Amino acid sequence: MSRSLRAMRQRAETWLRQGISPQRLALTLALGFAIGCIPVIGIPTAVCLVVALSLRLNMPAIQAANYAAMPFQVALIFPFVRLGGWMFSSGTHPAMSTTVLTHGSPLKLVMASGTLAGEALAAWLLTAIPMVLFLTFILTALLRKVPVLAAAESGD
Repeated sequence: MSRSLRAMRQRAETWLRQGISPQRLALTLALGFAIGCIPVIGIPTAVCLVVALSLRLNMPAIQAANYAAMPFQVALIFPFVRLGGWMFSSGTHPAMSTTVLTHGSPLKLVMASGTLAGEALAAWLLTAIPMVLFLTFILTALLRKVPVLAAAESGD
């Protein structure tokens, strides 16, 4: 194992020895991953910061899960836009037409983009709640098998 991988492993073990239970760590990772999939670029890091501070969660763990979700965030933007459009029965989106992009007023483009982002956020929220519950359940079962965390189980 390379020196950098060993150093990362030692840091991770140090974070895990801080007395966090498998359930709390699983919730932290699930929230970080779900928030990392928000379909608006640039928002998830700040949201993870606020959630971690308000719920007293492990900051490095929630941000690591957030960063692990970045490829999914980009890949899920269009499915969330389509699901949001279906949920609100808005049909075709004027922001996606080339006419608005090339000949429309900037105000129309901003308004259409805001509607599009709002619909995508609603679709994300609809899927994020079950995803957090499912990931917390699965990750709790997996993390209970980690010896470092098994000792902390009785502390939370």
